[in-house]
Amino acid sequence: MLEKLDDDAAEPESDIYMRFMKSHKCYDIVPTSSKLVVFDTALQVKKAFFALVANGVRAAPLWDTEKQSFVGMLTITDFIIILHRYYKSPMVQIYELEEHKLETWREVYLPTAFKPLVNISPDASLFDAVYTLIKNKIHRLPVIDPVTGNALYILTHKRILKFLQLFMCEMPKPAFMKQTLGELGIGTYRDIAFIHPDTPIIKALNIFVERRVSALPVVDESGKVVNIYSKFDVINLAAEKTYNNLDITVTQALKHRSQYFEGVMKCHKMETMETIVDRIVKAEVHRLVVVDERSNIEGIVSLSDILQALVLSPADTCKEENLVE
Repeated sequence: MLEKLDDDAAEPESDIYMRFMKSHKCYDIVPTSSKLVVFDTALQVKKAFFALVANGVRAAPLWDTEKQSFVGMLTITDFIIILHRYYKSPMVQIYELEEHKLETWREVYLPTAFKPLVNISPDASLFDAVYTLIKNKIHRLPVIDPVTGNALYILTHKRILKFLQLFMCEMPKPAFMKQTLGELGIGTYRDIAFIHPDTPIIKALNIFVERRVSALPVVDESGKVVNIYSKFDVINLAAEKTYNNLDITVTQALKHRSQYFEGVMKCHKMETMETIVDRIVKAEVHRLVVVDERSNIEGIVSLSDILQALVLSPADTCKEENLVE
């Protein structure tokens, strides 16, 4: 397979990773054994979030028994939206979280937000998976067998990039892998959403919803990055059943993480794309915070930024070249 990719050029083409993705199917990346949790839409909202925690998963496909099909996904974002929308104070119970079923929450409170479930066939190419994730601005893509209707796996940017990186050493390196982040202009550097150590959790949740970001660097008064609060950290509020008091600070909420947290994964603009890919895959994180020499925040580089640069941007270039010809 790899020989077929690199036998036509002394100078590796910039689209080599795109061609690799097009020559592999989603099925190739599905592990032989993995946990997939499915929720019926008749399940209580609160129980569903507790079940995410208990099973150590970040998302679950939703099954509608009446329609006999998958109708959506439940993710930590839903938990955040419920808290953001209905939290009043530590004294007032969040009725919508305590009493509602998933179907009520979906139909009554979020009718406009629910689009048809985006999914992919196991026979589709990994290129199609990357395209679908990035163009739909989603982080989880269920692989559903079109014949049986069964959900097989949930694909993520992280899983796809890890798979690609496994084979990178066997492929010729395109020139852009030796270029720096700054030269390539990859990442977000303007209007970065961030919070402070004393920011209340409810304010952080509001920023997640309003800015549609998945993590917030925690910055001290001098501008230095000292921590990061991600959407995934929010599920700990369900784990500890502390979601009724969202007036506590981010620092207090992150205390639980101290024993295994290895610190914020950072990078610099002058580091090469190759270094960035290695670091983000090895650290198993969803983004790197770009800092200057004083550890002050400059930007964020996400997994989707990286996959866009490695796989989709070369595809766009190829299209343009073909049009010119």
